[in-house]
Amino acid sequence: MAIAHRAQAAPTVDDIQIREIGLHDLRLALGRGWQAFISKRGDLVFIGFIYPAVALLAALMAANVSVLPLVVPVAAGAILMGPAAASGFYELARREQLGLESGWRHFFDAYRIATAESVATLTAMVAVLFLGWIMCAWTIYLATMGAVPIESPAAFVHAVFATRAGWNMMALGNLVGLGFAIVALGMTVVSFPMMVDRRVGVATALRTSLRVTMKNPVTIATWGLIVVALLALGALPAFVGLGVVLPVLGYATWHLYTLAVERPEPGQR
Repeated sequence: MAIAHRAQAAPTVDDIQIREIGLHDLRLALGRGWQAFISKRGDLVFIGFIYPAVALLAALMAANVSVLPLVVPVAAGAILMGPAAASGFYELARREQLGLESGWRHFFDAYRIATAESVATLTAMVAVLFLGWIMCAWTIYLATMGAVPIESPAAFVHAVFATRAGWNMMALGNLVGLGFAIVALGMTVVSFPMMVDRRVGVATALRTSLRVTMKNPVTIATWGLIVVALLALGALPAFVGLGVVLPVLGYATWHLYTLAVERPEPGQR
């Protein structure tokens, strides 16, 4: 009995069926994400305190010329950590779909003992990817603009947009950044909500996420562009707009997962 329960609680990749999804599914996921957000207006309060602080930190970093070249790479690379940070929203959405209480005290249930190890492990992997991007961004800066004197933030902005070295840095940085983004998207598009939803290990969640990406490359690429566009839009008013964008994307990602991956029967994990 114990062996049978363990096998049921920890399905293999071959046990998990994935579906073909299209652009209409993205619209459906975003619509459901928005509806979930407006039904839980506390999201704005909870997240709204975090991202003005992030904006302040970025401003302080920008005031230090020595770290100025890393401000944009750090802000862009932070997107890689979004799926991990949104795990609490996946849990709230899961509980709501099951008809369970889904108040704010359940936000951190995503990190309960049953899933904490897997979520923490994948979060650490994404963090390593993030650090790898920062190292590459710094290396690109040194290789292209390292010899350009930077005396102030205004001088740095001028050097980026008005010199050949600056254009080379942006071109190479965007190309390398795209590579990191593709890897991160493939790794995380459904893996975090899946680990919150089911007792699966990191390897199973990662492979399932990659299978979803390979089965639906255009749809998942479009999803990635939507995520970047919405995050950029939310960041414009001093990061405060992310108080709306992040919860909506968190809930929408959950619904995208439920559309792309067949789930166990209610009550089974």
